[in-house]
Amino acid sequence: MYDLVTFGECMLRLSPPGFQRIEQATSFNANAGGAEMNVAVAASRFGMRTAYVTCLPNNPLGRMITNKIREHGVDCSHIVYTKEGRTGIYFVEFGANPRPNTVLYDRGNSAISNIRPGGINWNVILQDVRVFHTSGITPALSKNAEKVTREAMEIASKKGATVSFDLNYRAKLWSEEEAQKIITPLMEFCDILITTEEDTYRVFKIKKENYEKVAEELQKAFNFRIVVITLRENITVWRNNWTAIAYSDGKLYRDETYEVEVVDRVGSGDSFTAGFLYGYLKFKKDIEMALKYGNASAVLKHSIPGDLNLVTIDEVKKIVEGKRTIRIER
Repeated sequence: MYDLVTFGECMLRLSPPGFQRIEQATSFNANAGGAEMNVAVAASRFGMRTAYVTCLPNNPLGRMITNKIREHGVDCSHIVYTKEGRTGIYFVEFGANPRPNTVLYDRGNSAISNIRPGGINWNVILQDVRVFHTSGITPALSKNAEKVTREAMEIASKKGATVSFDLNYRAKLWSEEEAQKIITPLMEFCDILITTEEDTYRVFKIKKENYEKVAEELQKAFNFRIVVITLRENITVWRNNWTAIAYSDGKLYRDETYEVEVVDRVGSGDSFTAGFLYGYLKFKKDIEMALKYGNASAVLKHSIPGDLNLVTIDEVKKIVEGKRTIRIER
């Protein structure tokens, strides 16, 4: 039995060293990256029994990515390998005020976009699973990926798993109208929605005077068990404030706001999800503790290059318990 199964695309991430622009680069730092993969890896490092489901080409790139995931203890036995398609690539260009970080996608005809309904044995994979997680990125990839996302969420819900969904709107993948049309029916199977104020408006056209009202309206509209809204204040490109709120059964949960120095913010939202789901399961559905562990996980990720949150649960606990320090630990 798994504590957590995630489903989505994994890509090769390429970043110019230093603060070079892509057009300047003569070399790139290579990492594996992808929202649902990031969640699975972080959760596994926290001690959860995790599996990651995706579709990769049966070639050296596909094997390299699988090896990166497996080395963190994630079960990769359900990954589908195919001769069709390719490994998607995305480039991250790091900026500094006033130039922001930017992302360039090269993911057309990726292996997962060619995935077919019925091609994954969800009835076996999701048997006795505690949480299934995916995001709004996955159904944006293709019509087939949309169908398989619905297939997985529906089966997970029928089997009694908690279904977690990160709205994760990506304007470079589809329009707001397309996202609303496709994602809205999927919410029938969603128990925990993780989103931002901005994404909520883009996809569901819900806008209120404050984020507390946004969370309340989301729960009214879709009957979610829990609504989580992550909140980032960009003071500069490399200095942010981070927190999140959760709303459930008419009660609002808050946590402290953290100031973070940003080494690499990509994957911080996924790290929040991993920490939140860990806390939710570890502390018997205690939403307050889930929020604390989610935020602690997210703020630590900002300090680590690459998509993956290479921290331990003990490091997360130190943040939760207020034992953080900027002194050298000897």
